[in-house]
Amino acid sequence: MQRKLENALLFMWTVSLVATLGSLYFSEVQLYEPCKFCWFQRIFMYPLVLILGIAYIQRNVKIAATSAIFSVIGACIALYHYGIQKIPYLQDNAASCGLVPCTGQYINWLGFITIPFLSLTAFILIAVTSFYMLKQLKKGAH
Repeated sequence: MQRKLENALLFMWTVSLVATLGSLYFSEVQLYEPCKFCWFQRIFMYPLVLILGIAYIQRNVKIAATSAIFSVIGACIALYHYGIQKIPYLQDNAASCGLVPCTGQYINWLGFITIPFLSLTAFILIAVTSFYMLKQLKKGAH
């Protein structure tokens, strides 16, 4: 069981690293200026790279509770952000987001894949894996 949990940690770290590098690519290479909701998502994703990387090195599978909290909060922000991009009612009633509109879509691959969608996908993968780990840890405690 320990090996599966360590692999889950590695998976979560990889997802957080790819998401972080992807967001940096969009802002630093493509020069897409992040809106406020993008920044909030970064606040919850970027620390996961360090937290999960250190946890993997230390083989600390109990970090799953922390990664679950970060990823669920980040997923909620990403889901709302995606909603204000794609749902007309939310789009029409979205609060002003600053210089860069949060309803803007720098990318729209296949008609539905936007930057918040990519963020949401990463947060969901990390959250599901975190809950899997917590379930396995609870099983092992009995």
